[in-house]
Amino acid sequence: PTFGSPSAIARRPSLRRREFRNFQSTPFRHLAPPGDHRRSTQLEQTIRSPERLAGSLAVPGDKSVSHRSLILNAIANGTATVTGISDGADVRSTAACLRAMGVSIDPLGEPGSFRVAGPGPNLDEPADMLDAGNSGTSMRLLSGLLASQGFLSVLSGDGSLRSRPMGRIVQPLQQMGASIMGRGGNTLAPLAIRGGSLRSIEYEMPVASAQVKSCLMLAGLAASGPTVLHQPALSRDHTERMMSAMGARIDNDGLALTLHPAELQAVDVAVPGDISSAAFWMVAGLIHPHARVTITGVGLNPSRAGIIDALQMMGAGDSLRLENQRVEGGEPVADVVASSASLNGIDLGGDIIPIMIDELPVLAVAACFAAGDTIIRDAAELRVKESDRIATTVSELTRLGGNLEPREDGMVIHGVGGLTGAAVESHGDHRLAMSMAVAGLAASGDTIIHGAEDASVSYPTFWEHLASLLGDGE
Repeated sequence: PTFGSPSAIARRPSLRRREFRNFQSTPFRHLAPPGDHRRSTQLEQTIRSPERLAGSLAVPGDKSVSHRSLILNAIANGTATVTGISDGADVRSTAACLRAMGVSIDPLGEPGSFRVAGPGPNLDEPADMLDAGNSGTSMRLLSGLLASQGFLSVLSGDGSLRSRPMGRIVQPLQQMGASIMGRGGNTLAPLAIRGGSLRSIEYEMPVASAQVKSCLMLAGLAASGPTVLHQPALSRDHTERMMSAMGARIDNDGLALTLHPAELQAVDVAVPGDISSAAFWMVAGLIHPHARVTITGVGLNPSRAGIIDALQMMGAGDSLRLENQRVEGGEPVADVVASSASLNGIDLGGDIIPIMIDELPVLAVAACFAAGDTIIRDAAELRVKESDRIATTVSELTRLGGNLEPREDGMVIHGVGGLTGAAVESHGDHRLAMSMAVAGLAASGDTIIHGAEDASVSYPTFWEHLASLLGDGE
């Protein structure tokens, strides 16, 4: 899909191309790698608040579940069908890397549906460097997978990914016996991994990170004994759920997790809608003065649903409702309805932060429209995302008239009741681009977003969905 439409009505966001490249999302069915994300062009999106924001949409498949459904079925015995998979650039990076190691990922009739068949636990040696693109999940989870493979592999990515911390996975994988080298004293990609036999370890995780946990669990499948992980706080548990469904034995004791070595059996996966993508429309519906937005089929895994709890703490009440609650593919799912509300500032920290870390930029947007101050703390992990999301969120919302103060582990947002349109930057960060779009939907005047194409990393149809909510609505 392309961004924008030549026939867009006047109130739909406009998209202008700067320089000469035609930026289009590569269809996932062709499994083309997304390539280097160091862009040679930027797209501009101009947002103006509509009189009414209304409609119903289905967000892309959950990115976390999509990655794991491909990776785990790639090393499982048998063949699996995965439906509802995300078409974002990050998931395409994972698919391209797996295909380079002998995994078949073949499209079926329905969009987002694929048959996955791998060679089992032992993958084929790749002929070239593996490109994780902009995806930290691809880089970290595949590193855990490659640690047990009996060949040399090199994992790299775009400029943003090569600046993100990898020592947090390299050190424990080295303790397990993998030979890994990287830049910056083995803390930065590219990573050269010589896999082989792994020993079991008991490891104190320094951060509550689903990526680090999943990396070590993937390595632990092939270890000589049980792998024990002690977590500082709970993080998303999609890996545990899926591995258990595929036959792995996992013992949970509070924050301690024990994984026993196992060969996995392929399972079919129905990927729910991505709650991180749905969060943008939840906030948009709550802060716009005349809004009713329905997001269908959203995954509500308890280890991911912190954004709903936080918005309820801010006073969303009945303006944020869950309808048609059900279980699909072992994951809780519901339709989420968001309508205009008056929000209040809150103090947000502690255990809720790891289960909504990706939603904090758009929560900061909501806080700008709230009454009173919002404090976000215990969120230093924001500084090592696709951008320094503390610095970039503060700087871009300040451009829109927000009153924010950065802190080492978070920020303070002084609610100003609204924002004023201005030119803002995505900083190469998909979540920042979409958060600024949400701010623009409720701000006065025009908001111009430079780097609008970055949304395609996780949400290729974001701008089309935004346009569908404008106008007279339902």
